[in-house]
Amino acid sequence: MPVYSPNEITQPNQEDLLIRRQRLAWRSSPSLHFFACPLWYTWAITRKMKVITMQFLAMLTMLIDHIGLIWFPEDAGWRIVGRLAMPIYAYAIVLGYFRTSHINRYLKRLAWIALISQLPYQFAFHLLEVNTVGSLFMCLLLLRLLDKYKGKPAVPYLIAAAFVILLEVLPFSYGAYLVLLVLIYRYAEAQWMTLLHFSLNAASVFVKGWVLQLFSVFATVFIIYLPGFLRSLDKIRMPRFVWRSFYPLHLTILAVLSYYMSNQSFQELLDFM
Repeated sequence: MPVYSPNEITQPNQEDLLIRRQRLAWRSSPSLHFFACPLWYTWAITRKMKVITMQFLAMLTMLIDHIGLIWFPEDAGWRIVGRLAMPIYAYAIVLGYFRTSHINRYLKRLAWIALISQLPYQFAFHLLEVNTVGSLFMCLLLLRLLDKYKGKPAVPYLIAAAFVILLEVLPFSYGAYLVLLVLIYRYAEAQWMTLLHFSLNAASVFVKGWVLQLFSVFATVFIIYLPGFLRSLDKIRMPRFVWRSFYPLHLTILAVLSYYMSNQSFQELLDFM
């Protein structure tokens, strides 16, 4: 599931330059003074955290999660490991948002991947909802809108509230939960991130019964308190097409395998072999 292409070499247009300057100037915004200056941004830049490192870890844990969801639904271990994936992708979205020179291309890339992945997502999991990349696309769009209108009193808060309601009312994967987590990663100070993420998880248990989602807080712990663990993965080299195609491709493979393995003739063939 690609969230950001760090090797993109292109010339930004004037609109992109304006948006990027606005993103870099957000710390002085009077409309967001409540959150102060998040130390995580300085932490991420000074350690030159590689988005591809997080993408690799997120892809691995997501694959484990999806295998468990389809073939081992009674075994919670697969899903617990998989709870790390979505927060890592959410954090990578925020980090990529600050680093990209072409926010419009970033948005278009996510939109295309979401569209390509939609049918495989529905066939693999038998869910009638927008896939997770579609939800991440909406979160990225929200970040841009918040910076675009940050000088207008109350407008950013109204926009954020509208996105929370929109993704919760419409069938988006993770719904308001993902929006709120992205906002935590975007605005909260590092020392508050783990507590806020845990509080969000606790609320999701009471509201939606997502007990296993409590384990997702360990992703935030890794990001904030164990940078050495993530940096140990920096040696990994991955072609761009791998992380761009992984989400729709692995969903397609899982959907096909799930279909044929549920087919009676295929099961008889396996038993015969």
